[in-house]
Amino acid sequence: MPRVLDLDALVERARAGDPRSVGRLITLVEDGSPRLRELMAALSDSAGRAHVVGLTGSPGVGKSTTTSALVRAYRATGRRVGVLAVDPSSPFSGGALLGDRIRMQEHATDPEVFIRSMASRGHLGGLASATPQAVRVLEAAGCDPVLVETVGVGQSEVEVAGEADTTIVLLAPGMGDGIQAAKAGILEIGDVFVVNKADRDGADQTARELRHMISLGMSGEPGAWRPPVLKVVASRGEGIDALVAALDEHRGWLASSGMGDARRRQRARTEIQGIALAALQARFGGVGSGDVLEALAADVAEGRTDAFTAADRIVASVAG
Repeated sequence: MPRVLDLDALVERARAGDPRSVGRLITLVEDGSPRLRELMAALSDSAGRAHVVGLTGSPGVGKSTTTSALVRAYRATGRRVGVLAVDPSSPFSGGALLGDRIRMQEHATDPEVFIRSMASRGHLGGLASATPQAVRVLEAAGCDPVLVETVGVGQSEVEVAGEADTTIVLLAPGMGDGIQAAKAGILEIGDVFVVNKADRDGADQTARELRHMISLGMSGEPGAWRPPVLKVVASRGEGIDALVAALDEHRGWLASSGMGDARRRQRARTEIQGIALAALQARFGGVGSGDVLEALAADVAEGRTDAFTAADRIVASVAG
């Protein structure tokens, strides 16, 4: 007989910081375990404990290197750190394609650092759909901060701002990133901007362009956060202390301005909506329901009704 999972004991060990238990809980989250609801109920009191920092930017700007440097800096102050590195998915296995990032292997033996690669599994927006629940597991394990590094897929990466308290936008000189950031709408989501590889030619110009573009979009309201633009060389750890200070300053601003609570509530709304929509999709993907949807699709395609009326019929059947 298969051994019954003792979820309470697993949660207790994870709260004590046991790495294997933390890993098993995140696996339950990723796999959409039948006991996921029970797990999230057990961890509900952990929500909001950690400072969730998202890192986003184009491929090649050094997100993994910067994440590793941040882990090193936070560990130097005695903090327990969680890292969720969201990778592209294998089209065959659905698993993370890159696996645990090579550049973060220096932390692999540190029991106070939890690093997990998660597969995006086709989920648009640069994040995995299980990210909110995985963050909650790391919060329960006492990680503060939790760093969420995204896939690096360009315009759709703006979703990371909805999952983080503080969003770092990484750019690099010589890649046209300043213009690309403006085009992709990334300027609107950044709380801290970092020009990595600042030892290269063009770093000062990239920083100046960023500051100018940010100033054009500033609201001018008293007490509004003004995103700093920092230059770092993450591979050598240069400028990382200033970055940590900026992150701590933004965390303080979130607390004093009330924006931290507002962002957490928005995250909760998005999570609830996502779970509800997934449940509806699962319901209409079940036996018999597909026939209803196919019949409505045929009616719309052949002009017997319109898509809004068809959608109303589905909603009405759910409400009934």
